[in-house]
Amino acid sequence: MGQRWLFLDVETTGSTATRDRVTEVAWVLLDGETGQVSKESHLVNPDARIPAFIQQLTGITDDMVADAPRFSAIAPRLAAAMEGAVFVAHNARFDYGFVKNEFKRIGQSVRAPVLCSVKLSRLFFPAEKRHNLDAVMARHQLQADSRHRALTDADLIYQFWLDLQQRFGPQKVVDAAKSLISQSSWPSHLDADALDEMPDTPGVYIFYGDKRFTLYVGKSKHLRQRVLSHFSGDHAHGKELSLSMQVRQIEWHETPGEIGALLLETSLVKQLAPSHNVRLRRNKSLCAWRFSTETNAPPSLVWTQDLDAGAQDDLYGLFTSQRHAQTWLTALAETHQLCKGRLGLEKVKPKQPCFGRQLRQCKGVCVGEEAPNLHDLRLLAAMVDRKVATWPFAGPVGFVERSKDKTQTAIHVVDRWCYLGTATQEGECADLLETARPQFDPDIYRILRKAAKELQAVPLQRG
Repeated sequence: MGQRWLFLDVETTGSTATRDRVTEVAWVLLDGETGQVSKESHLVNPDARIPAFIQQLTGITDDMVADAPRFSAIAPRLAAAMEGAVFVAHNARFDYGFVKNEFKRIGQSVRAPVLCSVKLSRLFFPAEKRHNLDAVMARHQLQADSRHRALTDADLIYQFWLDLQQRFGPQKVVDAAKSLISQSSWPSHLDADALDEMPDTPGVYIFYGDKRFTLYVGKSKHLRQRVLSHFSGDHAHGKELSLSMQVRQIEWHETPGEIGALLLETSLVKQLAPSHNVRLRRNKSLCAWRFSTETNAPPSLVWTQDLDAGAQDDLYGLFTSQRHAQTWLTALAETHQLCKGRLGLEKVKPKQPCFGRQLRQCKGVCVGEEAPNLHDLRLLAAMVDRKVATWPFAGPVGFVERSKDKTQTAIHVVDRWCYLGTATQEGECADLLETARPQFDPDIYRILRKAAKELQAVPLQRG
C-alpha cells in the first residue's frame, strides 16, 4: 500500500505526441504510505500556436501561454513527481506519450509504470457502455468546476480512484491496478478479450476504424506478438500513435505458414485499400522491358495487356510506370557504359556518336568501335538481376504449406506465376483452376518465387 500514485492530465495543441506540444500539465500525487496528497498545475509555453478549436475546447489561449514557462522549466518538478510513482491517466497512452516526448525534446528520458483509468472503469463496471471521463464523472458523482483543464481532469481521476477504494476496498483496487499495469500496452478502447483469443501463429490481421473503415492490413509469423507491438511504445512513433488511437476493431486470419500469410496480406491490401498501407496497393499499370539478342533490336517496353509473364523468356524489370522503367534503363546505361542510342533512349543518326560517347561514357557501338553483339551481351548481363523468371512447371501447381504441428494444410494454387487462390483440400483446387481469373501481379510474383524454392509443388490438372 506504500506505492506512490501520480494522477496526471495534459492539455495539448493537437493529438500527435511526436509533433504537437503540451500547453498545460497538472497532477495529483498520492503517497500510499503516508496518505499525503499534493497538487500542482502549470501552463506551458508550447512554442507553437494553439488551434482555434482547441482554444475553444480548453479555454487555453495563445495569450495565456505567451509568458508561461517552457516545459524545460517544469521538467525537474514533474520528473521528481514521477520518480517511483505509477503514472495514472485517462486514456493514459495519450498523456504518457506527450510527457515522454516533451522530456525527449530536452534530452531527457523518463519511464514509469502506466495505469489507464479507462481500463479500471471497464474492469470494475463491465456492464457500462461508456467509460470516458464525463461518463465516469456522472456515474460516480464526482465534483468538478469545469472540464478540459489539466488540474480539473487530474483531480477527477484521483476522485475516481478514491471512490473505487471506498466501494471495493483499497487492496482489491491496488491488485486490479497492478494486473492492468502488466497489460498496459493494450489500448483501452479495444476489447481486452480479443487479445486473449488471438493466437500466436502465422496469419494476417486487419485494423478497422469507425464504421469498419479499413486502416491497416499486416502479416506475421507470430500474430499476437506482432499486433501487440503496434501498441507498445507507440508514443515514440507518430504513425503508430495515430493508428492505435483510430483502431476500433481487430480481425485476424490464421494461416499454416508464412507464405500463406504473405499471399493473404497482399490480396487483402489490394482488395481493401487500407489507408495506412501504401506499398502493396493495386497498381493500375505494369510494364517490363522485352529484349533478346536474337532480334538485333533495342529493348521495347511492353505493358500489362501484352505481358505473358511466365511464358516469355525475354522480360526484364516489372515497373509501375514508363518513367520508372526508363529511369532504370538509363541508370544501367550510365553504370555499364552502354549506348543510349542503341537502347532507344536517345535519337542518333547512323554512324553518329551518341551524347554519352562524346563524354567517353559509351564504348562506341554507335560509331562502329564496339561490335553490336558484344554491346548487347553486356546489356543482357546488366539486366540479368531483374529478369522475370519463366514458369518452371509444365502446368498449374499447388504449393503445399503445412503448419509446424502438421494440423493445418494449405494448397496455394498457381499457374504461370498467377495466384488463383488457396485450397484446404485437393477437391477445391479444381474449382479454383476453373473459376479463378489469372492476373499477374509483381508483389504476388515475388512471394511465389519464394514459395517455389521453399514448398513442395504438386502438379494439378484442369477438369
